[in-house]
Amino acid sequence: MKMPNWRRLTCAWPLWLAGCAQWPAQAPLPAPPAAAAAPSWNAPLPAPAGGASARTEDLRLWWARFEDPLLVSLVDAAQQASPTSSAAGQRIAQARSARVAAGADSAPVIAADAQGVRGRAEPGSPTGNRYSAAAQASWEIDLFGAGGAATRAAQARLDGAVSAWHDARIAVAAETAQTYVQLRACEAQAGWALRDSRSREETARLTALTTDAGFRAPADAALARGSAAQGRSQAAQIQAQCDRLVKVLVALTARAEPELRQSLQPGQARLPEAAPPPLPAVPGDLLRQRPDLARAEREIVAAAADLEQRASQRLPQVRLGGQIGLMRLETRSTGGDGSVWAVGPLSVSLPLFDAGRRDAATTAARAAYEDARNQYLGALRRAVREVEDALVLLDSAARRGQDVRQAALDLDTVLKATEARWQGGLASQFELEDARRNAYAAASLYIDLQRERLEAAIALYRALGGGWQPADVGPDAPRPAPPGAASAQPATPPAAPAPSPRPPASLR
Repeated sequence: MKMPNWRRLTCAWPLWLAGCAQWPAQAPLPAPPAAAAAPSWNAPLPAPAGGASARTEDLRLWWARFEDPLLVSLVDAAQQASPTSSAAGQRIAQARSARVAAGADSAPVIAADAQGVRGRAEPGSPTGNRYSAAAQASWEIDLFGAGGAATRAAQARLDGAVSAWHDARIAVAAETAQTYVQLRACEAQAGWALRDSRSREETARLTALTTDAGFRAPADAALARGSAAQGRSQAAQIQAQCDRLVKVLVALTARAEPELRQSLQPGQARLPEAAPPPLPAVPGDLLRQRPDLARAEREIVAAAADLEQRASQRLPQVRLGGQIGLMRLETRSTGGDGSVWAVGPLSVSLPLFDAGRRDAATTAARAAYEDARNQYLGALRRAVREVEDALVLLDSAARRGQDVRQAALDLDTVLKATEARWQGGLASQFELEDARRNAYAAASLYIDLQRERLEAAIALYRALGGGWQPADVGPDAPRPAPPGAASAQPATPPAAPAPSPRPPASLR
């Protein structure tokens, strides 16, 4: 018996669709960027070097080594109040919604429909009523992987948004800590400036007395008064800088200024002490420690999925529909009800001409993929440079530290001896002022060196990723907050979200 043509076509559908499924959706992707970092650090390492024993967990607890609870609380308050962290959290919510929408695009759509109609279907037929209730379904079959690629891209961007949130929190922590260190250094400078100003005032008073008695020249009195005025001006300028830094902390932490000043009072002019954060064994380990590199890596995955989706959209699209429900018909003479159902239509849409729109979208997606690769390589080079810069500053501060401290002590001793000689009439006013300037400059340089060392250590903490780990997730998870330790640690949830597609092996 010869098979009808429509049955032949029906039987051929599965074979045709299976053949189309083997159609390559895109040309092979270019090789992903290799994580080519230097085999070792080039800058001198702080002693003791972190080496292979350095762990990310050590970096999470690094803030506790400052032994300054106020610093920890300020960092935590700044992370809570930061608009940058809040905006990053909102971008996570947007990316999560986009991921849900992308997954829903590949799922069937089911809708309920109910109708009631009264009328005459044909001329001469009786007037009747028709009631129906049905569930209708439609599904675009993801035959060539466009929907799956869209879901993978959305998941990768969600993972990138989470990494960006952690990066924002780490940046806020580093900025707050640096501002706090600058404030403490400024307070120490202000203390020295006040001491120097009072010394100049006393010198000016004694010089005026001896000048009035005829034991010193009027020029000495003028020099002493000018020196005292200069000391007052310097002290006022430094105090203004300290006040401005307090206001920066107010803006960062959203604390009331009177409350903040009161909490700052006990540790005034005392710079915190901390060893440099632990270093990873090799520069390549930064790939597992920096959230910005993780975000750049996720952008590569998302761009590759976008390219796959755009290429798949040039191939046929298959849609399937159907419905099932109940219907009742009523006329003056008859009536009846029962179930109704339908499978179909099964439609195939093959793009023939679109004036190059799909080809242009594919070309743009490939360019975005190449850009994501270049951005990743640039982020990796920038990460290594930031660590190397911080190491250079730490090494410079360590090598200069002993000499600068000794110079400050010796020049302070010279100042005291010169003051004693001046009071005995054995030193001139010019010698006293010269000794005072040298002592003040040496003390100021030593305080600046302490600040520079701490800022370099904080910059190294920032460059090493601030204790971030790939398993950390976003702001929706509950955050345990033990006293004195909450600020240095990212949020940790009870369970991680659905894993995203992993990048090629050379990126991991």
